[in-house]
Amino acid sequence: MDYRIERDTLGEMKVPNDKYWGAQTQRSLQNFPIGNETMPKEIIEGFAILKKSAARANESLGLLEKDKADAIGHAADRVLAGELFDHFPLVVWQTGSGTQSNMNMNEVLAYVGNEWLEAQEKEVSLHPNDDVNKSQSSNDTYPTALHIAAVKKVEDHLLPALKQMKQTLKEKADAYQDVVKIGRTHLQDATPLTLGQEISGWHRMLEKTESMIDDSLKYVREIALGGTAVGTGINAHPDFAETVAQKINEETNGTFISAPNKFHALTSHDELVHTHGALKALAADVMKIANDVRWLASGPRCGIGEITIPANEPGSSIMPGKVNPTQSEAITMVAAHVMGNDAAIGFAASQGNFELNVFKPMIAYNFLQSCQLLGDSIKSFDERSLAGLEPDEEKIEKYLNDSLMLVTALNPHIGYENAAKIAKYAHENNQTLRESAVETGVLSGEEFDKLVVPKEMTKPNAK
Repeated sequence: MDYRIERDTLGEMKVPNDKYWGAQTQRSLQNFPIGNETMPKEIIEGFAILKKSAARANESLGLLEKDKADAIGHAADRVLAGELFDHFPLVVWQTGSGTQSNMNMNEVLAYVGNEWLEAQEKEVSLHPNDDVNKSQSSNDTYPTALHIAAVKKVEDHLLPALKQMKQTLKEKADAYQDVVKIGRTHLQDATPLTLGQEISGWHRMLEKTESMIDDSLKYVREIALGGTAVGTGINAHPDFAETVAQKINEETNGTFISAPNKFHALTSHDELVHTHGALKALAADVMKIANDVRWLASGPRCGIGEITIPANEPGSSIMPGKVNPTQSEAITMVAAHVMGNDAAIGFAASQGNFELNVFKPMIAYNFLQSCQLLGDSIKSFDERSLAGLEPDEEKIEKYLNDSLMLVTALNPHIGYENAAKIAKYAHENNQTLRESAVETGVLSGEEFDKLVVPKEMTKPNAK
């Protein structure tokens, strides 16, 4: 392999000729041979956005020549176009401030920008620290890249999938509003409700968690850029923080704001803990929905079997004809993983020592992974399971009529004790409630039929 010599403050490094990074990136590659988890592309894109925006801010403040700002912008645009991802090889498990990833971006943008300046026959050149990193520190750029990435990932990937699943549930709830079925609490028979009412509970879960996630993003829109090394803003223009936030919004069509306290923005990640907590709430909800679906679809002959779901693939390598609720299994595994990510993020966020939290790359990796997995699995579960969910009305009707808990409708008329007497007698003698009511002499058949109407039990009692 052909190499070139790159230099940093520690000396010379051999860098592959076909790579655009410099000495500091190469050192990181050699010093952190840990795992296979590379820096998420969303972080790389976040860095490209902030570097381009910082260059434009510095230009507008008279701190950077237009040609240099143009060159940085050109190189950043190439990153955002997806052309240069091969030049960002660093792993997550590096310095906890993300310094090497910041320098990886600085070095690549300087290299590509200088190629562009040379082609334009400009008589200036970019330095990765002095120009690309002007008015910045790794300590304020990494959390800024993370916040940009987090907001975009939630809004562009997760929320659209959530909205799609929410719409499917709304349609199912409306379609099955009159399908009366037996309710279950404690995994035991309870009073009736409609299938539409049951599904409406799932719909409300998503409606509420969507609101919680969306509301939490207002804190993530605060960015640390302008705090530089420890939050004081040393080596940055007094107007840099506000100006660069404006430039980032122009680039992203976003609503990011400069964090009002940069000391907090560098050492604390409570806003990401908060938002990921809302993601954990969503994970808990999809876990519940998916479990309900696979319980209700269990069978087909020896389970509950009140609903059917699509048969997407053979379910067993040994049992012919078996079909399993694989979409439920996939999304519940994702939910469990997201809950694990939440624990890791919470612990990592607690490790802000003095002026800096140094668990940033791990927080970034886990947060973005949770968004990716939730978005993917919700979309797949919606399209390959919920969309094909249908009631088995014959099975539903049988369970409804067999249930002893219909006796609850008698409480206001004959009292709890008499109602319990009917239910207990029916259970002990393998009778229907109607037969038991008549045989115990509590009610006539006609009185029972008038008082026990399952459809009427799905709403509050009339006055």
